[in-house]
Amino acid sequence: MSHVTDMKVLISRLCSLKNGLITGSRWGGRSFSQSVERPPPQPLPKGSVSSLPPLSEPMPNLPPVVFSTAKSEDSVTEVTVLSNGLRVASEKKFGQFCTAGVVIDSGPRYEVAYPNGICHFLEKLSFGATHKFPTRDVMLRELERHGGICDCQGSRDTTVYATSADSRGLEAVTQVLAEVTLRPQLSTDEIEAARQAVAFELETLSMRPEQETILMDMIHSAAYKGNTLGLPKICPKENVNKIDRGIIINYLKNHYTPDRMVVAAVGVEHGPFVEYVQKYFVDMKPTWHSESTESATAQVDNSIAQYTGGIEQEECEIPLYPGSDLPELSHVVIGLESCSHGDPDFVATCVLNMMMGGGGSFSAGGPGKGMYTRLYTNVLNRYHWMFNATAYNHAYGDTGLFCVHTASPPNRIYDTTLVIARELSNMAGKVGETELKRAKTQLQSMLLMNLEARPVVFEDVGRQVLATGKRKPPSFFINEIEKITADDIVRVARRMLGKRPAVAARGKLAHLPAFDEIQAAVLAAGDAPQGRRLNLFRV
Repeated sequence: MSHVTDMKVLISRLCSLKNGLITGSRWGGRSFSQSVERPPPQPLPKGSVSSLPPLSEPMPNLPPVVFSTAKSEDSVTEVTVLSNGLRVASEKKFGQFCTAGVVIDSGPRYEVAYPNGICHFLEKLSFGATHKFPTRDVMLRELERHGGICDCQGSRDTTVYATSADSRGLEAVTQVLAEVTLRPQLSTDEIEAARQAVAFELETLSMRPEQETILMDMIHSAAYKGNTLGLPKICPKENVNKIDRGIIINYLKNHYTPDRMVVAAVGVEHGPFVEYVQKYFVDMKPTWHSESTESATAQVDNSIAQYTGGIEQEECEIPLYPGSDLPELSHVVIGLESCSHGDPDFVATCVLNMMMGGGGSFSAGGPGKGMYTRLYTNVLNRYHWMFNATAYNHAYGDTGLFCVHTASPPNRIYDTTLVIARELSNMAGKVGETELKRAKTQLQSMLLMNLEARPVVFEDVGRQVLATGKRKPPSFFINEIEKITADDIVRVARRMLGKRPAVAARGKLAHLPAFDEIQAAVLAAGDAPQGRRLNLFRV
């Protein structure tokens, strides 16, 4: 059949179909090869449009529904201390999966006697080959048998190895955690691969428009000059080729000890979990017990963080987002010493952090997104050249750092810095009843919403038990937040403003104010007319 004939047949069929649709009285007028017998329609119940029962009544012939009920014992954190001082903490949580991990009192703050950057290397070396698992792939396949995933993250004072998997694979997960923390191989090939990964990350950091990672190192260096929390989290370029297996093993021997570790899990039974931890963490010895290390081993640095204040600045060009209309920006962070997470003023400081709030100039949303916080209403909504103004509060075991990060074009960096300094100074001023209530409600809701995630609960359990030996329930913090008054906010603000600030700046800094000028602006109190020079502020 030719192409023309095919088209004629197709057109004739379409025409017959069209005529049938137009002339037929209803859809059922079309003829089919087989007729289907349909049951006669049943009369509908009076006042109903469907033969099905209404949604207000249960479906017939269904088994009774058994609902899950909350049990108080499911939210209790159980803690057991093993014979060698290792703490085991767990909490029941409904669900088929669990999250387990190891929280270690280890981080860059303890590297004062070592080449800085060891913890950066350990992040890259995590979940590698061990004595039980000859390669990383073998270990990952073991986790995948139980639907598991793994990760390692380090902060300035803690290192966390964590896994999430099916609860029925708890023993295998516990064994994996013990192997990666206590019995890593750390072969030459792994060390070199980690070295290349660290070097590549250092190169890409300077090519990214995001500056938070670098700025956080700089502001901590300015706040704690040359000690503890001021030591860099990012491995310095000059140390990339200095760190070797011997240095890493020596560090692990001193810092990965039972008294500095907590093995925690959420979504497991406490009894079996303790047995598995005893079997794999206690009965089996770490790698460094069977290997000879340097005779002059460095001891753990137990010194308390010494806040110094000061300024760290780097003149450079900040990369731009590809295809973006954003201008080139310069970044400034102003920090103040706050309090530790065990301080009585810790909760009040967190409420103050919520009051300051802030974010980027292109943030969208309503009150739930922080649009009513001070850094939005007093800064971002008033000064069009501001591209970012965000408050952070970093709390540690012996101190804390409250800071505000801001970004603007280089020719506006003078005004930007003094505006933020004035806003920090005004923290000690009047606190409105509405903004205080809003900040407390936001903090409470953020706390509860975050704790709906199992990994967050795990980290909360591990960190609290590591710091205090027990875990305070969320209800404790909800009540403590509710107790905060305006006088508490003013008190903690004045406490922070009593010391010299810390300043970190990066970008084109020709117009950056001198440190003394920034310090005078931060330490000034009260409201003042807006303008450009320092005489804006009441001194």
